[in-house]
Amino acid sequence: MKSLLCCVALIVGLRVLGAEGLAHPSMPIGSALPEFDLPGVDGKRHVNAEYAGAKVLAIVFTCNHCPTAQAYEERIKALTRDYQPRGVAVIAVSPNSPAAVRLDELGYTDLGDDLDDMKLRARERGFNFPYLFDGETEAFSLKLGPATTPHVFLFGPDRKLEFSGRIDDSEREDRMKVQDTRLALDALLAGRKPAVTETRVFGCSTKWGDKAAGNQTWREKVRKEPVSVKPADVAALKALRENADSGKVRLINVWATWCGPCVSEFDELIETNLRFRHRDFEIVTVSAQFPDEQAAVAKFLAKHNASTRNVIFAEGDKDQMLGAVDPEWKGALPHTLLVAPGGKVLYRQTGEIDFLELRRRIVPALNAITPWAGMK
Repeated sequence: MKSLLCCVALIVGLRVLGAEGLAHPSMPIGSALPEFDLPGVDGKRHVNAEYAGAKVLAIVFTCNHCPTAQAYEERIKALTRDYQPRGVAVIAVSPNSPAAVRLDELGYTDLGDDLDDMKLRARERGFNFPYLFDGETEAFSLKLGPATTPHVFLFGPDRKLEFSGRIDDSEREDRMKVQDTRLALDALLAGRKPAVTETRVFGCSTKWGDKAAGNQTWREKVRKEPVSVKPADVAALKALRENADSGKVRLINVWATWCGPCVSEFDELIETNLRFRHRDFEIVTVSAQFPDEQAAVAKFLAKHNASTRNVIFAEGDKDQMLGAVDPEWKGALPHTLLVAPGGKVLYRQTGEIDFLELRRRIVPALNAITPWAGMK
């Protein structure tokens, strides 16, 4: 599997909680639960008092974008189903600052980590637990110090921390052997201390707000990447559509500088490239203008930092261009195709792109080529 671009943080060789050298250390066992007042995906604010009657309060730090967190979503739902009747309250909290999440850390997801996207994820995945957002200030998360997503903190009846660590020992559920959180919950509900109170955790590093500056530095670096445009004849356009030998999922966008919808969506198109290009993915922009307009096209592409693969139709017969790119295309701009390796069309849109729908076609297509570690 390809690297997750330093997204994954495996805490090895030191105790996670209170470990020296960590910028945001996790709270020690025995610490009292801090007060919280956080917005949830249900449109309400959630506070400590709401869960005062619970025998155990389980706080699971998780998020939308992390593939490891995604791998555990159904297991968090199962924890809630199995333990809520026994007096356990399960709360999920996203600690991530959206400003600190780089676009290339979103290459395994259709959604980001802001509250609106959290609402979509909770509804679509049928979350049966409160899902709270702490990414604006991270005040609560900083007090607990989750090292990764996911990271579980269990507070007993007196709301003192009794367990901190992983849900279990494998992203892939079929390889799971030790269900650490369940063992700790069973002990607490039986009136005992957990046999194991701390474990290492594995997942995507928490996107603390102080990483936002690094995100901006990365964006500045990306904006300095070279931009070019080359002529492409009918045969070249047909080869793009057939996608016979690239081994990549290819997004083809046909556009023009004078096309309002093309221009309005172009920056998001470039962000889509930055989001997925570290995987088996590429965007090819095809300017539908005449060859003698190449300088104007190049100027536009440079202004929009289009370090994608860019071509301009090298011939004057637009009808030939339509047939070469997509025989089903009637000719209106913009026109977009998502093509799997081998040429199967996965998404076709004349007019403005629905980028959420597009990402929902891209992600499974990429996972079919290079699955991430948590997939079976």
